[in-house]
Amino acid sequence: MAFQKAVKGAALIGGGAMATVFGLSQFAQYRNQHVQAAEAVPVPLKDHFPTREEQIQTLKTTSEFDVLIIGGGATGCGCALDAVTRGLKTALLERDDFSSGTSSRSTKLIHGGVRYLQKAIMNLDLEQYRMVKEALEERANLLEIAPHLSAPLPIMLPVYKWWQLPYYWFGIKLYDLVAGSQCLKSSYVLSKSRALELFPMLRKDDLVGAIVYYDGQHNDARMNLAIALTAARYGAAMANYAEVLRLLKGRDPASGKERVCGVRCRDVLTGQEFDVKAKCVINATGPFTDSVRKMDDQQLPNICQPSAGVHIVMPGYYSPDNMGLLDPATSDGRVIFFLPWEKMTIAGTTDSPTDVTSHPIPTEEDINFILNEVRNYLSVDVEVRRGDVLAAWSGIRPLVTDPNSKDTQSISRNHVVNISESGLVTIAGGKWTTYRAMAQDTIDAAVQAHGLKAGSSKTIGLQLLGAEDWSPTLYIRLVQDYGLESEVAQHLASTYGDKAFEVAKIAQVTGKRWPIVGKRLVSEFPYIEAEVVYGVKEYARTVVDIISRRTRLAFLNVQAAEEALPRIVEIMGKELNWSEQKKKEELEAAKRFLYFEMGYKVKSDQLANSSEISLLPSDIERYKKRFHMFDKENKGFITILDVQRVLESISMQIDENTLHEILNEVDLNKNGQVELNEFLQLMSAIQKGHVSGSRLAVLMKTAEENLRQRSVIPVDRSGGGL
Repeated sequence: MAFQKAVKGAALIGGGAMATVFGLSQFAQYRNQHVQAAEAVPVPLKDHFPTREEQIQTLKTTSEFDVLIIGGGATGCGCALDAVTRGLKTALLERDDFSSGTSSRSTKLIHGGVRYLQKAIMNLDLEQYRMVKEALEERANLLEIAPHLSAPLPIMLPVYKWWQLPYYWFGIKLYDLVAGSQCLKSSYVLSKSRALELFPMLRKDDLVGAIVYYDGQHNDARMNLAIALTAARYGAAMANYAEVLRLLKGRDPASGKERVCGVRCRDVLTGQEFDVKAKCVINATGPFTDSVRKMDDQQLPNICQPSAGVHIVMPGYYSPDNMGLLDPATSDGRVIFFLPWEKMTIAGTTDSPTDVTSHPIPTEEDINFILNEVRNYLSVDVEVRRGDVLAAWSGIRPLVTDPNSKDTQSISRNHVVNISESGLVTIAGGKWTTYRAMAQDTIDAAVQAHGLKAGSSKTIGLQLLGAEDWSPTLYIRLVQDYGLESEVAQHLASTYGDKAFEVAKIAQVTGKRWPIVGKRLVSEFPYIEAEVVYGVKEYARTVVDIISRRTRLAFLNVQAAEEALPRIVEIMGKELNWSEQKKKEELEAAKRFLYFEMGYKVKSDQLANSSEISLLPSDIERYKKRFHMFDKENKGFITILDVQRVLESISMQIDENTLHEILNEVDLNKNGQVELNEFLQLMSAIQKGHVSGSRLAVLMKTAEENLRQRSVIPVDRSGGGL
């Protein structure tokens, strides 16, 4: 059977090679034409993008747009950029924030799809092959137009059976071949010893060798935002927190048919409602595709079949700094990626049917599935602990059936562009990597269907905001010119590109010898307070916008994100003139977001579910003694005052807010105190690996030792899992 698979794969390689070689010269010519076209965009690029208030005013006062896009994800913003650079008068409405949905919750890969190519080989599926080829071309373009936000990433495919080595080698080499001149770097085979040298955490038993191939990786939410801001600089009216309430229709005088001619929308922040008229309305709402289609016609059948994909983030020591891992065949037949990202390790994804919701929640079942798959590939020396999950999220992938197809029940592997009888243009399906091609196809269809006057697409080779003067050494200038920490400067350069200088200019003086400017929001991450101010200029209007999309703090460590909330609220409140009540509402909304959508809830559940205290009697006595060192009055609980008293006795001070945070991590019933039973539950959960990095546990253990030795207590966060 294995031999048959290999032969079948080899047979398609020949055909794939011919098709690729045949298409390379065509693509080179196509690309040259479009690079020239990108330099001939018919609208000027503004120095700055308008404020959100100015954008809302433009939406209200413009008599009619050529194109109005609903949806501010990658595809919707891609449509806006494609349309405006063709010279079309363009508007976009997003009811939440740009990239607030699926586009910020991806695997962070820019890839053609190794698994899709495998299916193309096994099923001799030409559609799959074309989809992979298109995605690889788009991968090359995306890496070129936003080099500050993206980079090639080597990914290792470990091999544990000899027969798999030629089989996977054929498949990966075909992947290179399909990419043609756009291949990032050629794949190669590693011996067992070399594989372990590059990925020392890998399971050694039965390892035969490994194959390394290259794909792209990016900061998905920031990439989405860069597309939106670039469109705004070209003149598109882009508004987040602008909800479409219904479609507007008018009678076409020529045909007598009802046609969609705009929308009724509401500014979510002010509550004001107004109409936006347009010759063409485009539905680019991802998982919410059907809700907008039904605004057009209630009788239309659903075409979206949503699927939930859960990812988890673990400490960076779980993977090498610059090498990912692909599990090509999990226990249920899917693939799992295990990738370094933002100095952490991201693992995912799952794939399960779900309901459409604006607030998807990661489940414990999915988190444990990913952890178990990770354990299968890591060395037994590496204890994969549940408590090391620092963040977890779920994204909804909008799989679609093609309403244009005879078989309307089968899932379309590619994107689908559909035009309703009333002229509503819907773009659905596809993947992050191909957002630009999807946008081009959509605007092409819109131009043809609505008779709009526009030329061809100008977006191949069109650099995104921050790319123009970026270079790999730009961060050095930030360090030298502004006195930023090297880590902070590297982060700013890789997030904002050449716009990093604008952030550095507004960074506050620290009052220290070094760094001179750049106060961090939390000590272990390079995000600084100036980014909150700049984020407001980038249309951030809620605290969640800052912690999840302008910075990625919520996606990297939810505890750190929660600690940063009070300062972020304070800064945003000053920038946006928030009342005290508004500040409280924003703080609570951000905490709910972290609790439900980013996996914080799972931390509490892990601790609460460990109510059966499985400790040895000797351990219980030891922990009770430690607890009573703080609970001198035998109350049965400890408070901040008890902790402060012990710290004062060993000449150590921790500010009251930090102590609140430390106790709150363990205070299950949120009554402002930690009871003995809660403390024993914590220690039991730590022993079982369900919880790690508890600052209270570290603090109390170290205090016990210091009361004997009178030495200093370290109080830095030890990592902190969920």
